Amino acid sequence: MGMTMTQKILAAHAGLESVEAGQLIMADLDLVLANDITGPVAINEVKKLNKKEVFDKDKVCLVPDHFAPNKDIKSAEHCKIVREYAKEHDITNYFEVGEMGIEHALLPEKGLIVAGQTCIGADSHTCTYGALGAFSTGVGSTDMGCGMITGKAWFKVPSAIKVTLKGSLKKWVSGKDVILHLIGEIGVDGALYKSLEFTGDGVASLSMDDRFSIANMAIEAGAKNGIFPVDEKTIDYMKEHSTKEYKVYEADADAVYDSKVVIELDKLEPTVAFPHLPENTKTVSEAGDIEIDQVVIGSCTNGRMEDMRVAAEILKDKKVKKGIRCIVIPATQDVYLKCIEEGLTQIFVKAGAIVSTPTCGPCLGGYMGILAAGERAISTTNRNFVGRMGHVDSEVYLASPAVAAASAITGKISQPSDII
Repeated sequence: MGMTMTQKILAAHAGLESVEAGQLIMADLDLVLANDITGPVAINEVKKLNKKEVFDKDKVCLVPDHFAPNKDIKSAEHCKIVREYAKEHDITNYFEVGEMGIEHALLPEKGLIVAGQTCIGADSHTCTYGALGAFSTGVGSTDMGCGMITGKAWFKVPSAIKVTLKGSLKKWVSGKDVILHLIGEIGVDGALYKSLEFTGDGVASLSMDDRFSIANMAIEAGAKNGIFPVDEKTIDYMKEHSTKEYKVYEADADAVYDSKVVIELDKLEPTVAFPHLPENTKTVSEAGDIEIDQVVIGSCTNGRMEDMRVAAEILKDKKVKKGIRCIVIPATQDVYLKCIEEGLTQIFVKAGAIVSTPTCGPCLGGYMGILAAGERAISTTNRNFVGRMGHVDSEVYLASPAVAAASAITGKISQPSDII
């Protein structure tokens, strides 16, 4: 019986010739990740085990990014726990203020994860790295803590859904629209504990930033992971960012899939997920007259350079509508610096937006953009659950940077093509 990409990676890391869906395995880990929310929980559990060392100081990554720079005393104490643990164990890959970034944009940018590797992170959007052809998935803090000291983790081998992408995207349509469309089709539990394996000629037309955005939100369909084949774009990205050796795994021709989905990229339109689930999708043309109070452009889903450039292209020489709060958050220090160098920051500020230091901030209702009762935000983040960005009576609409920027100008959910 053939194996999928994910199954091949897991088999190799478990020291097995083959695995099949549902099989329990113990696999070696190439990278273990935590942040300022989940890290302290893992660290406190590990301390109970009296384990004095991490399994490999180069393969543990700690990134305070949710409430950093610290927004209050509690968040400062959380970050202090992570900071002191990193210092005590001489953790190579510790990134905070000055080096900081949103973890799932930062790790690929730093070259810490490459094709064929395994990664667990105590954050559900760790599945982002599947864009590079790696197996990466979110786990609980206790599992992460055990991985941090053993370098291993238990997995139930996932079955898979084959997602065939055909054609190429139209102007103002991006990877965010692809994944929102898919979640709208299969639902938030449509891929529960399965691997979303993307394939087809359409993959080649997608940029790496598109692929990161798509893989990032695999969890919003319930998936264990999302993964893309390794092609020239992937290899070029890895060569630019990493010195690590990568390994390419390809699905067997007779690999078994639970189901198959076909997406014709050229037929997709700008898409929005209405409250209060990512599956509640409509095209912008179907959205109707939805007025908004706040726009957020950033996050681990859409805070990369292409996202910033698209938003700037729309906002250039225009003004954010009076009364609308527009918050732009570059995902890493490098993205932040490039925004300055390319003049994008000037465009954002002149348009009436604010530009934040890299942070998860408003995505989880942390800070830098909390919503009050009755307020609506259109956001390039990944979740729009009840109370996700503030008050339980607020609403979050998920969209691409292009749609978010266009909406900032009009004050309501809008088509980018109507603005520029």
